[in-house]
Parts: sequence; C-alpha cells; structure tokens
Amino acid sequence: MEKLFEKTLNTQEMYKGKVFTITRDDVELSNGYKTIREVVHHNGGVVIVSEINGKILMVRQFRYPTKEVLYELPAGKLDKEGEEILDAAKRELEEETGHIAQNWESLGFIWTTPGFCSEKLYLFKASNLTPTHQHLDVGEVLDYIAIDKEEVFKMVKDGRINDSKTISTLMRAYKL
Repeated sequence: MEKLFEKTLNTQEMYKGKVFTITRDDVELSNGYKTIREVVHHNGGVVIVSEINGKILMVRQFRYPTKEVLYELPAGKLDKEGEEILDAAKRELEEETGHIAQNWESLGFIWTTPGFCSEKLYLFKASNLTPTHQHLDVGEVLDYIAIDKEEVFKMVKDGRINDSKTISTLMRAYKL
C-alpha cells in the first residue's frame, strides 16, 4: 500500500477568475490525519528557449506581483483547456518575439509551485527561426531582446535573472 497519498473528502470553490480558480479542499492524509488544502488550479502554459546567431531571445516585462521588470524566456498560458501544447508554444513564440521556428524539441515539463498550485509548464527548445512580426495580447506590454548566450548564463548566476521558469528551461536546454 502506498503510504504517500492524500484523499480528497470535500472541495469548495472559493474563487473563479479568467486565469485560475481557487478551491479549499478537505483532505485525509495517509496517516489518517485530516487537514485543509487551498489549491490554485491553472490550465498550465509553455516556455520557449530559442537562439539567433548565438543569442537567446528573451523578453523584458513588468510583473505586477513582483513590482519589477523581469528578464524571462518567451512564455504564456494555454489559452483554453484542451489547446495543443506545441500549438501554444508556436503561438507564444511568434506573439512575443515575432519569430516562427521550423524545429521544436520538447524539454519536458515543470510544476511551478506544487505546494499550492496545479500549474504545469511545458518547456521547449525552438530552432531555425524566421522573423515575422510581434503581435502581443491585449494588455500585454513587453520588449524582446536577443542576449548573448554566455551573458544569459552570467545573468542567471549573478541574480539578474530570477524567473524560475526561465532558469529551469535554460537548465534543461543547455544541461547547466
């Protein structure tokens, strides 16, 4: 018998927004103890690393919750439940950087904050890029820039890049 599990006894929806839903779940642990779990339910998203002439395409974006401009890889949420993951990655790369890619490699996935959130991000490496045009979502403001690959690695090491999805994707893509 598996000793690490939790059984949901009751679920109550506390909040439903356009990006996520929050539930309050009564659960029973494998040792019989009963407790409460508050869970943020999210459809998930994609993160894309790509290069042009040894430079990694990055975005700079003000992130309201952190009140800072962050350096990140292009990324975005799955627009709707059931959206094909690779289609979402292709859409996000073009929307945010104005490039399409011929070649796509899956780098697996990560759980962003599994202690309270179901968000699952699918990581990709895109190559053989062709410029098109950037077309951001309404309400999205960001700059995309190409940064020398070695400089990006330095930015991770010295703390100029602190975005976990970016760091995780770079680790997978470049086996850092």
